[in-house]
Amino acid sequence: MKKMLPVMMLSAMTALWSAPSMADDTGGIASLRGLDDLAQPRPADEMKKYPKDRAPLERDYLHQPPLIPHTIRGYEISLSANKCLSCHSWKNYKKYGATKISLTHFETRDGQTLSDVSPRRYFCNQCHAPQADARPLVDNKFQPVEALKPE
Repeated sequence: MKKMLPVMMLSAMTALWSAPSMADDTGGIASLRGLDDLAQPRPADEMKKYPKDRAPLERDYLHQPPLIPHTIRGYEISLSANKCLSCHSWKNYKKYGATKISLTHFETRDGQTLSDVSPRRYFCNQCHAPQADARPLVDNKFQPVEALKPE
């Protein structure tokens, strides 16, 4: 026990001495914030501008989840409610002129078809995102799949 105390003290002093220098080292990793200091909070970005409700957006690759062509601000998507299903469910989609959810949203990972939306597909914004009118964060040279390009 007497030998352990000096070792523990030395370890603690080394950790305290090296912590400040390690905290300042970013390892050369660049940030999408540019040259802003990552340790300092910065003002929030301007709110994104979402277009009014419109026709579904074109897809760029096979099996791409459709983009949401309207804002979802204020939509509750939680364990107790899913606002998306009020328009996009098989029961209501015609009434609201919305796209109905795919049959795949009713399948379990084992391929069993359920009578209601599968829990793994219930939280829509895990895959689907609203399309905002915003500048790209990084340079993008992506080209859509040839088969999906408009003629």
